[in-house]
Amino acid sequence: MTINRRDAVKAALLGGVAVAAPATGAAIARPAATRPVPLRWIDGAAPASHLGQTVGVAWPRGALRKGAALSVNAGGRAVPSQHWTTATWPDGSIKWTAHAVPPGTALEGLTVAPGRPAAPSQPVRVTERGDTITVRTGTLTWDIARSGDVLIRGARLGDRPVLGPVTLVGAVRPSLDGAPAAFTGRIDNAVVESTGPVRAVIRVSGMHQGAGKSWLPFTVRLYAYAGTSHLRIVHSFIYDGDPAKDFLSAIGVQASVPMRGALHDRHLRLATDGAMFVEGVRPLTGLRRDPGAAFRAAQTAGRATPALASMDKSVRDKLERIPAWGDVSLEQPTAHGFTIVKRTGEGHAWIDSAQGSRAPGLAYVGGPEGGVAIAQRYFWQRHPSALHIRDAATDSATLTAWMWSPEAPPMDLRPYRGVMGMEEFAAQNEGLDVTYEDYEPGWDSATGIARTSELTLWALPATPETNTLHAMAAASAVPPQLMADPASLHAAEVLGIWNLPDRSTPNRVAIEDQLDHLVDFYAGEVERRNWYGFWNHGDVMHSYDSDRHQWKYDIGGFAWANSELSPDLWLWYAALRSGKAQAFRLAEAMTRHTGEVDTYHLGRFKGMGTRHGVQHFSDSSKQPRVSNVAYRRLFYYLTADERVGDLMHDLITSDETLTRVEIGRKVPSGPPAPTPAGTIEMGFGPSWTAMAGAWLTEWERTGDTKWRDRVANGMDSIGRMERGWLTGSAPFELKSGRYLDPGKKIRLSHLSAVFGAVEVNAELIQLIDVPRYRAAWLEYCRWYNAPRDQFVAKFGPPAGPRNLREGHSRLTAYAAQMEHDPALATRAATEFFSGEAGLGTWTNDPRRTVGGVIEWPGVSTNAASQWGLAAIQLLALVPEAIDRGTIPAWSEKGKSQQVS
Repeated sequence: MTINRRDAVKAALLGGVAVAAPATGAAIARPAATRPVPLRWIDGAAPASHLGQTVGVAWPRGALRKGAALSVNAGGRAVPSQHWTTATWPDGSIKWTAHAVPPGTALEGLTVAPGRPAAPSQPVRVTERGDTITVRTGTLTWDIARSGDVLIRGARLGDRPVLGPVTLVGAVRPSLDGAPAAFTGRIDNAVVESTGPVRAVIRVSGMHQGAGKSWLPFTVRLYAYAGTSHLRIVHSFIYDGDPAKDFLSAIGVQASVPMRGALHDRHLRLATDGAMFVEGVRPLTGLRRDPGAAFRAAQTAGRATPALASMDKSVRDKLERIPAWGDVSLEQPTAHGFTIVKRTGEGHAWIDSAQGSRAPGLAYVGGPEGGVAIAQRYFWQRHPSALHIRDAATDSATLTAWMWSPEAPPMDLRPYRGVMGMEEFAAQNEGLDVTYEDYEPGWDSATGIARTSELTLWALPATPETNTLHAMAAASAVPPQLMADPASLHAAEVLGIWNLPDRSTPNRVAIEDQLDHLVDFYAGEVERRNWYGFWNHGDVMHSYDSDRHQWKYDIGGFAWANSELSPDLWLWYAALRSGKAQAFRLAEAMTRHTGEVDTYHLGRFKGMGTRHGVQHFSDSSKQPRVSNVAYRRLFYYLTADERVGDLMHDLITSDETLTRVEIGRKVPSGPPAPTPAGTIEMGFGPSWTAMAGAWLTEWERTGDTKWRDRVANGMDSIGRMERGWLTGSAPFELKSGRYLDPGKKIRLSHLSAVFGAVEVNAELIQLIDVPRYRAAWLEYCRWYNAPRDQFVAKFGPPAGPRNLREGHSRLTAYAAQMEHDPALATRAATEFFSGEAGLGTWTNDPRRTVGGVIEWPGVSTNAASQWGLAAIQLLALVPEAIDRGTIPAWSEKGKSQQVS
């Protein structure tokens, strides 16, 4: 018996007891024991500090039963932690768990293993009384409102208030140059979503109101960790206005800060990309007369100054003559520049104070008896952002983190194009033919898109030292992240087809190198091309214009990628197998973007995403292939992120939207033919597999077999068709989740399997035993890329394009592995190395500099994504065939790059 690397690692994790991955319905051998699962920091080295961690761990089928106690350990000893189950296997055993550890936990040698978790010395305690939820994290108490226009009523250290009311604030204009009208958040509901000794989560939802309207639905989650002085805030809102009338001109989180003591003992701090902005409200440094070294040192260090009697008389008697600077603003209008200005108060001039490039996004105001800091992740990446301190010279200052600064021009979410003579159906198709963007009036609306922001709010006993503030800013701007060791995830046989990096042969080295180069190239392009901004950050462009040496940002469907051909999946699998921060953070930012901005969360398009276009919402094709749960679930399982959990749950009924919305492109054939009552015409891929991914995930997360049965019904009905998966699409019964057999037809689409179908099907076949569906999918995998003469001999002429040969090589490889067919494995490797309609495999780093611009010859995000997924999956499925293959010596002119 041959034991491969995956089996060996799995056996080690299971205490030497080998467990085969059974077909559904087969008996499952329960492992005798489980070995510790290592946790690692994605940046490699342990961070200097962190603000609390939540990490997902996967377990082989049958390894852990419901109710098993798990502990996070360091050096073999339990550290404070809590855990919960995020997914189960079909037999009811635990598949995924999430583990929370507080700040201050040992940073090295962390593992997860069966055992009783340790309790923190200052556990989180949550009480609910009347209209208030009280959270205690040690000596600090937070009062969270259940209703009204205040999010957090305040925070106390013992009996001493250190934080006043916290509110959600913003402004809207009726036109780009209209006067702003303020609004604030109104709470409709607040619930304790989860609680434990280490971590508690409070979910608050409501609407913003003011300016005569109630709008912008919001969800805010507040995360409290044991023994800490901060809350993590995850702030999400949906834009539900009229883009032609409702110009959102500010949105933020505002905290009131009690101010005590003399003005020279009040401190202002702003983190920059250089030295910390460290000033007093009434400065004691730089004066014509010296108050004394002890006073200067105390103010700059954030300590209380000595008794006033010891101050030099020449300053003490004239303190009131020193201006008090109560207002300070840090504005980050672009990704490459910020300014700091201050003034003595409203109605007075702003004085330039500092400039720089990229502020990490933290501000503090307070004094020796308490203060408040707030930090905003992606501060410069999501410009125009700002941090404002106001009224620090009064009894109550305000500290505001603006996700969209009121000093910036209002958001302009109007469509970028007018009707332009495109009213006629044929004219719309002419536009599609020349610019590759669908257009239909009214379908290019931003109404229903959303954005999630991450902030941290501290209620502090005194002004922190500068080094501490730097650490706080760094931990918020680039949060350290724990991840389960990739080998443990791989051994658990979760998340479909992937392997660990392997450089044991020359061809594997070439592929692994290119996988690394490709992630690095896109990370570099984000920076070089400035793919930043509030609505843009996290997305990448679709296609490159080698004539302009520019991505096609202004050319219809060639502009923003919007998940086209699965860059989300490629980046997540790159992160999953390598554990590297670069891939992880690219994928995380993309998940935050595509799941929010590229997807509709209310209105007639709810549950659909928008096909790629010049604006993220501009294309008139609204499809589930973009809102796809397959693009979110890896992030959810690796981090247990509740917001992404919401997004996935919201999609389980999105098939209902298809009864009201024609999701297809505006092709010359016109609207689709009518279907029987209670049905909709729906393609197997990308639409059904996108839905099936949502139902699969809901079943795993909740255990509700309703969703398993819905998936199984679809699988069974496809499997019963004469042409199986080759049928392509059919009428789908919304009530039963079954397809109606359209008879003997073949409808191939080169897009059917490139939006998560390969990955979702691998898990469906692993988890749900429907033999006829398995046969239908394997037939599709075998024949999609088959030579034309062989395909025609078996089925007749292909009914549809068979493009993307390089990317579809992974279908061939899957059939080869499942059917133990060496010849098919060889064919898969040949297809992959052909580079046809793809990126091609390069034996060296293909990046080059042209006119000062770094380029990858023939690159497109379609090609990069599909090459990356094919490379990862072929290495996992047919590694020996990869070793035998021949990598051509590519040249830019010698390759086919038609990837559309």
